[in-house]
Amino acid sequence: MRIKYFLFILSFFSWYVLHAQNAYLIKADRLFDGTEMHSNWQVLIKNNKIEAVGEKINVDKNVQVIEFKNCTILPGLIEGHSHLFLHPYNETPWNDQVLKESRAERLARATVHARNTLLAGFTTVRDLGTEGAGYDDVGLKQAIEKKIIPGPRMIVATRAIVATGSYGPKELSNDIDVLKGAAEADGDDGLIKEIRTQIGKGADVIKIYADYRWGLNGETQPTFTLDELKRAVEVANSSGREVVVHSSTAEGMRRSVLAGVSTIEHGDNGTPEIFRMMKEKGIALCPTIAAGDAIAQYRGWRKGIDPEPSAIAAKRKSVKAALDAGVIICMGGDVGVFTHGDNAREMEAMVDYGMKPLDVLRSATSVNATVFKMDNKIGGIKPGLLADIIVVEGDPSQNISQVRQVRFVMKDGVIYKQ
Repeated sequence: MRIKYFLFILSFFSWYVLHAQNAYLIKADRLFDGTEMHSNWQVLIKNNKIEAVGEKINVDKNVQVIEFKNCTILPGLIEGHSHLFLHPYNETPWNDQVLKESRAERLARATVHARNTLLAGFTTVRDLGTEGAGYDDVGLKQAIEKKIIPGPRMIVATRAIVATGSYGPKELSNDIDVLKGAAEADGDDGLIKEIRTQIGKGADVIKIYADYRWGLNGETQPTFTLDELKRAVEVANSSGREVVVHSSTAEGMRRSVLAGVSTIEHGDNGTPEIFRMMKEKGIALCPTIAAGDAIAQYRGWRKGIDPEPSAIAAKRKSVKAALDAGVIICMGGDVGVFTHGDNAREMEAMVDYGMKPLDVLRSATSVNATVFKMDNKIGGIKPGLLADIIVVEGDPSQNISQVRQVRFVMKDGVIYKQ
């Protein structure tokens, strides 16, 4: 009886160690390591880290082998511009989401959006503003980290910052003060206080609207002065955080570059000169092509039937100028304007606008990880990095749409889809 009891305890202990360690060897036809594609490479996972990667890895019998045929192993994809607290504008206009949907409803939607994003193979998102939902992104991030709900690793910006009077909603009488989609702040004192408040509430990054549609006749014009932007960058950088800016005008982009921001979002009217400045200073562009494409269709454009609207033509021109200048390109679609889980729409658009599929894969993995200062944790498949691994059918370096065919999702060593 003692021997049987001992053997039972020993077998249970062995089972426990195996499953507690989560030891997996993942095999497929090819593996993209965040930089290059390799044929018949494998990856060994132990606990939540990548243990080894290469063509042949010797493992003991206790390691669980998971093999996929005609598939590609990739690092978990990184969404560079997300709004988990928004849903498509053709479902509910932005104004109504901010003014009429309760915070409880918006948070409930965000939990669904987070799950759909993760299952689509995007294991990390940079969420650039709750658009009226306060600091709820911090709570969502914490709930995911505690494994209360499934979702991607989150880099959060909380409320974002706008100049007083520039942002919406503005659909009601001027005599009525309504909830704004971002925090208003002006001048040195106002910006310093708001940035530090957001940092204290849990912001990982500071987002500022460098221009917006508040000029005469609704034209987009700069909002903050160069000195204000410089002070914002100084204050954020002193805490180890980056400043990212929403900017679509050449002047707003110019001021942002001179201020030393980390990334410029959108960049619709960037000029060759502006993009040369960005290249020289190592400032990345997140073009958010898919958002503009979606909005144009919401407004009646029949893609593939009608001629491209002027805004789409301008976006093609600006993206080409950025590519010609050698600007670092981040993958981020402004998802929330369109459906969460459809994040690959931006990757397909990047190819359509002139990027090679392999470069788009780099943008969605190692490039984003480097720009977001997380390349020591994610963005690649190499020993020591966190085990964020996905497997897709086919070869996305030949056909980028294959990233939609997700067969396997692992985040931080935990399998969420197989």
